[in-house]
Amino acid sequence: MNTFGDLLKYLKIYRRYLGRRMYLIFALTVTTAVAQGFGITLLLPLLRASQSGGDPEDMGTAEQYLQAMLETMGIADSMVGILAFIAIVFVGKGALQFAKGGYQGYLQAQLLRELKTKLFDAYTGMDYRYYISQNAGHFINVINQQVNRFFSSFARFIKSTSQLVNTASYFGFAFLVAWKFALMAVAVGIVLLFLFKYLNAYVRRLSRKRSAEMSTLNKLLVQSLQALKYIVSTGQTAHLRSGVVDSVNRLTGYIFRQRAAGAFTAALKEPVSVLLIVSLIAVQVTVYKDPIAPIFVALLLFHRGMQAVMAMQSNWQSTMDKIGSVEMVDDEFDAVLANQEQSGTNRLGPLRKGIDLKNVRYAYNEDDGDVLHDVNVSIPANTTVALVGESGAGKSTLVDLLTLMLKPRTGTVEIDGVPHDEVDLASWRDQIGYVSQETVVFDDTVANNISLWQGDIDENPALRERVIHAAERAHAHYFIEDLPNGYQTVVGDRGVRLSGGQRQRLFVARELFKEPNLLLLDEATSDLDTASEQHIQDSIDALKGETTVVIIAHRLSTIKNADRVYVLDEGRVVEAGTYDELRMREGGEFREMVEMQSL
Repeated sequence: MNTFGDLLKYLKIYRRYLGRRMYLIFALTVTTAVAQGFGITLLLPLLRASQSGGDPEDMGTAEQYLQAMLETMGIADSMVGILAFIAIVFVGKGALQFAKGGYQGYLQAQLLRELKTKLFDAYTGMDYRYYISQNAGHFINVINQQVNRFFSSFARFIKSTSQLVNTASYFGFAFLVAWKFALMAVAVGIVLLFLFKYLNAYVRRLSRKRSAEMSTLNKLLVQSLQALKYIVSTGQTAHLRSGVVDSVNRLTGYIFRQRAAGAFTAALKEPVSVLLIVSLIAVQVTVYKDPIAPIFVALLLFHRGMQAVMAMQSNWQSTMDKIGSVEMVDDEFDAVLANQEQSGTNRLGPLRKGIDLKNVRYAYNEDDGDVLHDVNVSIPANTTVALVGESGAGKSTLVDLLTLMLKPRTGTVEIDGVPHDEVDLASWRDQIGYVSQETVVFDDTVANNISLWQGDIDENPALRERVIHAAERAHAHYFIEDLPNGYQTVVGDRGVRLSGGQRQRLFVARELFKEPNLLLLDEATSDLDTASEQHIQDSIDALKGETTVVIIAHRLSTIKNADRVYVLDEGRVVEAGTYDELRMREGGEFREMVEMQSL
């Protein structure tokens, strides 16, 4: 890749997220650079004035124009006047510099806000199938670390382009003052940038590797910390540590090489600039025998220009340091937005008729075959329906179809007669309460876990009453009262300070607090003792006739009061009927399951 092509490519990426607002930065940069170059060029008539004027025939074209401008202003022969004019120019340049810096800070803040917000919105709207094909460590790495590096890269990119404008300004004014001198300087600058091109490409490759390795390391760390109790208690730390250490070693190796490249550029900056200046002055004076005043001003402009060239290289290299993050974030947006969940437009009211699955087939991967085969299930509103079967029979997949997290490969899920592809998903999911096999508990207070941050129960008596009522129905109120701070007790990451049964009851309380029209219970009582299970069973039975309840259960004692039971085996409905009907059916699978549990 060539540097100019890279510049345009990344400019388009930044514009994608900031829009045309970012062009104001470049306008301010150009104005600032012109003001600074013009201010330095004014030293030339100042030197002439200090020597009591000069022969106009000795002046170059640019100097003659400057002289004419100063004569028009009436200060051509006044050192004080010229100095005052120079001071005004540089004060104006300082004001422009402040405006540019302030607006750049505003744009950076906007970029960080918009990136994190848009990425979070994109993640929460992505298709569930895409989600399960990735890992949590990758998502956390992108939205947290890579977005921050993207943000940092923008600042470096702006500095790099600013130095490009400064370089053009300095060399442009130097060209007007002493074109032979400036021509040699530009030629040297081009050669330097060409040589640095290969270093920049090397740094960019390191940046891409670093960003990818950060995802790998993040994945290992998230998985290790989530399973810390198991890993430590079974002595598996060494196996995981080797993977983490290898990843850390690769990551730090990339960082070291990036920093070494940066140190190399910084070390060359001053020696190269001084050597070139000395060489060019020697050529200009000894070969071309030009007057010293224009050379002096051109020298200052050239020195500034060379400093700008080296600064541009340094900032561009810093941009390349983080460009892997820019590319990863941009690619992530493309991937996630291409896998957004598709919602219909038919907004559903409260569930009135029921849910019907008609000839439903589903496959996570079509090459592996269907996991559900021609499933026909009817769930009338305000009834209790149970799904039973061995592990892997397809029960949880069927529940994911009820929430429309998954869509059938063939067949239809109808909700109150509305086909699944026409349903407005938000209006349907607002009606659902879901207690899954894995307890979902947040690192917050018990009250916030139940109400999901709907308010402060100490300031809202009505909310407090609802929270306590839900906890009582889930048989959680008594253990909550015994916690150090009651309902204001912080339960820790994923509820680590609670027992398994307590976490499950807290989970159930949250769903009962929601007062859903459809309550899905996927092994909701699996971690509970017999007494707690019975209390929650009583709460579920109390919903009979008022709420539609779908229960997945291995303990068949919990579904005795279900209105209808569906038995699944290898993705097919093999039996359907009431509990008593299926229990009495000779040779039936359900009867065999009941007998195995001695019911």
